[in-house]
Amino acid sequence: MKIQDVFSAYKDDLQKVEKCINDNVTSEIKLIPEVANHLINSGGKRFRPLLLLICAHLCGYQGGNRFPMATVMEFIHTATLLHDDVIDQASIRRGKDSANKIFGNSVSILVGDFLCFKAFMLMSAIGNNDIFGLVSEMGNIMSEGEVFQLTKCGDVSMTRDEYLSIIEKKTAVLISASCAAGAIMGSASQKKIDALARFGRNAGMAFQITDDVLDYMAKGDDFGKSIGKDLEEGKITLPLIFAINESSEEEKNKIKEIITLHKSSKKAVREIIRLIKKYNGIDSSLQAAAGYISEAKSQLSIFSDCPEKDHLNTVTDYILSRNL
Repeated sequence: MKIQDVFSAYKDDLQKVEKCINDNVTSEIKLIPEVANHLINSGGKRFRPLLLLICAHLCGYQGGNRFPMATVMEFIHTATLLHDDVIDQASIRRGKDSANKIFGNSVSILVGDFLCFKAFMLMSAIGNNDIFGLVSEMGNIMSEGEVFQLTKCGDVSMTRDEYLSIIEKKTAVLISASCAAGAIMGSASQKKIDALARFGRNAGMAFQITDDVLDYMAKGDDFGKSIGKDLEEGKITLPLIFAINESSEEEKNKIKEIITLHKSSKKAVREIIRLIKKYNGIDSSLQAAAGYISEAKSQLSIFSDCPEKDHLNTVTDYILSRNL
């Protein structure tokens, strides 16, 4: 089974999610939907809504609340991207000009806030206190992750554990909550809710690690621009951490100079790539991601074999293999 087969299996459900998204991004302030739709309609795969739908089906829930709940997860995800691009001073998102570049930082932040509050309005209408508590805790953890990442910006002494803590808080917790919310709507047992939460957490860790690996594996001009931007922003991800840990003192100083002085020239990019290749930063990172995928799959043992279980396993295989 391929990831396209999974999306096809939930095509009708995802179309209803799209309708719910479009219905709830409206405002009499016309700039709000313009900015929100700039990102929402920019080619995102609806990965988090898909996982919520699969987990809801797996736990026997096919009621109408799964569509606004999937919308909640997509709105919160979109809001974090709008905020992230302002913090990172990014100019590109999903291959086109970022919202903050077009509309300005203030507008991007405020529209992100709008989407967050709209998400909580949707949850209030659903009226499930367990889900409300889950998402509230998730938002708190994600905020902590943002602040923690800021404190480690440009810090070449950042440890692997610190990196993993950041991606868990910033990425994995939202994917975990998407899976758990589907189980909660299905009135699953606490053991099954916890298992799907752990599945999502491990899948999310692998998702972010492979994202960070892909930044170092792109080809052509886009590669240099992408890596140069990461270095300019002071982002230190797992492939570079592996290289730093194994490098000589002279090499460490060179990396520190590139990161702290924001030297994102092609020469600096090539030097970083050389060191990552020299110390197997890519392979080591992919091995770490594979470990998380294996752990994610193990969490599904509590469920009997069924199409939905196969769908979740296919999603994890996709995470590990995408564009590599």
